[in-house]
Amino acid sequence: MAAAAPERAGGEAALRRLQLLVNRRLDGLLQGDYLGLLPGPGSEAGESREYRAGDDVRRMDWPVTARTTVPHVRLTVADRELETWLAVDLSPSLDFGTARMLKRDLVLAATAAMTHLTVRGGNRVGAVINAGGAELVRRPARSGRREAQGLLRTVARLIEEGGAARAPQHPADSLAPLIEALNSPPRRRGLAVVISDFLDPPERWAWQLRKLATRHEVLAVEVLDPCELELPAAGVLELRDPETGARHEVQTGDRDLRRRYAQAAQRQRELIADAVRTAGARQVRLRTDSDWLLDLVRFVAAQRHRRTRGGSR
Repeated sequence: MAAAAPERAGGEAALRRLQLLVNRRLDGLLQGDYLGLLPGPGSEAGESREYRAGDDVRRMDWPVTARTTVPHVRLTVADRELETWLAVDLSPSLDFGTARMLKRDLVLAATAAMTHLTVRGGNRVGAVINAGGAELVRRPARSGRREAQGLLRTVARLIEEGGAARAPQHPADSLAPLIEALNSPPRRRGLAVVISDFLDPPERWAWQLRKLATRHEVLAVEVLDPCELELPAAGVLELRDPETGARHEVQTGDRDLRRRYAQAAQRQRELIADAVRTAGARQVRLRTDSDWLLDLVRFVAAQRHRRTRGGSR
């Protein structure tokens, strides 16, 4: 069963249906306690085990290594109280979609899923939101499902109030300040989730992401539409840059143009993935034409398996 597309964001009934969908499917497909699955190793000391290729050398257990003459690393236990911060990108480039939903609706869906996964056990969830305006919108980190629902209502309201009516802005004004807002003021170690299409050139935001990952476990949730990967052969199309308002006519019947477009799109995604990997963050891609909940479940299950095997980032 594919995940249903969220109805036009903003309606209270539609938001409740989205939350019910997320709760039912995640609880049905991910059994047990998810605490610590996404945030990574944690900070409480645990047992030691032999070093494996790829382990973080900063976790070397030197006393045990010296005693046994075999390299060991110290495992850690996930903190029992997690603080999660979401950086939610609703800039104009998210007002696009050619499949089941717009990218901004997928951002709301991903926000609902991440909130559901992290709000349990007294964990606190907060958000910084770029709604395309001059100022970022902030929701303080608080515990409880009521506060989490309030956060989702804020995101849904901003989508409803903005949408396609948002004025174009300069592309440099979006992602980097949003990520930097999670760096300042300094917060206790926790999980930082950046939900965006990451269309700003990586050199504009990669440093902020690396800085964020030095203190927090970072997850990059990339949302994309299939037409951002390949152009359809649909004749002459007038395309508009939602960030700047610039318009350009494109002859999509040109096979060579479609090939070059696909190559450029592939290179762009490779640069995004490389920037995320270099920062030491994890990445999951959600598409407007796929079962986004199943993609999330697969990602979380892979993280669970990775942690069970003792892997590190």
